[in-house]
Amino acid sequence: MAEEQKPEEKQFEEKKQSFDRKNKRKDEQAGEEVKKGAIFFTNSWSARVEEIIGRTGMRGEATQVRCKILEGKDQNKIIVRNVKGPVQLGDLLMLRETEIEAKQLSKGGRGSSS
Repeated sequence: MAEEQKPEEKQFEEKKQSFDRKNKRKDEQAGEEVKKGAIFFTNSWSARVEEIIGRTGMRGEATQVRCKILEGKDQNKIIVRNVKGPVQLGDLLMLRETEIEAKQLSKGGRGSSS
């Protein structure tokens, strides 16, 4: 005697099969053989932290840094970026894009009109 699935499990299995069929079609249309569980990474370019400008964000959770791009079409360009997490001089950042810069920190604090 085969065990009968609960309605929730049956719905889940149907949705999973439908999802797998849709993704398989997309892969076939792209003409690529994709292995199950494959990991894809986006392109990134390295940059070295040259100067720490200050803390930014509502609660100071991000650090604004000036960094020099080490590779790619913008090589040797110095840009300002916001970094979340611990950072120090000489750290290497991996940037997904190198064209957008962070806005400069305003000198005002809470309640100032700058």
